[in-house]
Amino acid sequence: MSPFYIILAVMAIVVVWIMMTFNGLVRSKNRVDEAYSDIDVQLKRRYDLIPNLVETVKGYMAHERETLVKLTEARTAAMATHDNKGASLAQREATENALSSTLKTLFAVTENYPELKASQNFLQLQDEISDTENKIQASRRFYNGNVRDFNTQIQVFPTNLFAGMLKFTKYEFFLAAEAEKQNVQVKF
Repeated sequence: MSPFYIILAVMAIVVVWIMMTFNGLVRSKNRVDEAYSDIDVQLKRRYDLIPNLVETVKGYMAHERETLVKLTEARTAAMATHDNKGASLAQREATENALSSTLKTLFAVTENYPELKASQNFLQLQDEISDTENKIQASRRFYNGNVRDFNTQIQVFPTNLFAGMLKFTKYEFFLAAEAEKQNVQVKF
């Protein structure tokens, strides 16, 4: 076999490897983008449920208007950050974690209202929001798994040689809020 055919075969192998590497990186990037979109779907569901929850609770909680105002403000801030295409992942995390915290506060306050806890509308909304919160957490875990896989792919040799040249950059993980990392205080 002549050296020309050997060089041509090596070049063909390199070109095929580069194409396969690029296609693999694109697939991984699209999986991360899809996972992030799944989070958006669940956040939209949460945003839609909160006004219904607030209206249901208003009639029962005349003394707890401040909690409802904070919940509405947290929802508005989260939606504004969500709709802001220039917002960083950290900014989005902060507003979403504030909203989650406010929802937890609302559910804690409702413990003082037995007639509210017995309301079928409230119970159904509480179940829907709890289900949505669980789906948001599952979506975040799915996103973080895809981010891990993508980041690993662009950092390992020899893919890392081409990932930078092809403008593939690391994604950031969704992190738990500092308040959620603290131990729960149980007092009797």
